[in-house]
Amino acid sequence: MSEIISLDTNVLSALNFFVKNQPQVFDIEKYNLPFVVGSGNAYHTGQILFGDKSAIYADESNFKKLVSAFKKSIENKLITQAVIISASGGKDSVWEIEEAKKHQLQATLLTTKKDSDAARIADKVYVYDSIDEPYTYNVSTYMGMILSVTKEDPMYIKNIIESLEFPTNFDNYKSYAFIVPDKYMNVCPMLDIKKSELFGPKVSLRAFSQGHARHAKFVIRAKEELVISLGKNNDCFGDPGSRWNIAIPDNLNYAGIMALTYYIVGKIQNSKPQYFKENVSNYVNDYGPKAYGLTKPFDLIVPGSNKLDL
Repeated sequence: MSEIISLDTNVLSALNFFVKNQPQVFDIEKYNLPFVVGSGNAYHTGQILFGDKSAIYADESNFKKLVSAFKKSIENKLITQAVIISASGGKDSVWEIEEAKKHQLQATLLTTKKDSDAARIADKVYVYDSIDEPYTYNVSTYMGMILSVTKEDPMYIKNIIESLEFPTNFDNYKSYAFIVPDKYMNVCPMLDIKKSELFGPKVSLRAFSQGHARHAKFVIRAKEELVISLGKNNDCFGDPGSRWNIAIPDNLNYAGIMALTYYIVGKIQNSKPQYFKENVSNYVNDYGPKAYGLTKPFDLIVPGSNKLDL
């Protein structure tokens, strides 16, 4: 990949990749009340992976504080593990693993980079194959991790996506809102991050679970906002003429919901000025690395860990 593709194209490329390359299985049953640590969508991926388990979730801002707060539980061996999730195996994941090991926690890393700084110091490493992707997209990286637990069929997901029938005036809306079934609530903050990455202050993109949507999120109706509901038909929220109800099968799981919503966000990206593509090069070469105290630029196109011809 030598150009910055849109998010919807990236989703399809990732699914094509996983059709041929099923991710290794991640056995979450081996983990009992671990710290699950990640930044941005790595954090939310952790919430998805351990959604049916007891876990303590942390990110780069509060991990040290939480480890200190659970000091007695760690000393009494009630907590013995930390799972660090990082697509790159760099940035904050390095000190997070060091912090975990300082407190005698077994540090497991989930990453796509087997030769990363974090991988070199972790006690156990799960490496997931991924494809080349524009900076921040992280579609195949986190989707591979999710598939390793949900074991969904990528071709089945792709067929659902390709059967979508978009409203004829989809491109004309100024803002968009997703409402997803409660059991998929952890995809909502992932969409919020995609909003910040792709649109910043330029386009309104909101996402709520059905339960959260009821709590005054749609007091203000606007014809300019398309409300996209997955699963249950929306008869309440948004302008009645600006609703798109998408039926989804009951057996669709988190990888499918992630792919479906990311694909739609990519179509929104295509319909608007190319804010991300026009600004990301400056970010990765200048103020992005500076925020970490680095001088080396980030990769504009992040290399995948597998070079299979798609």
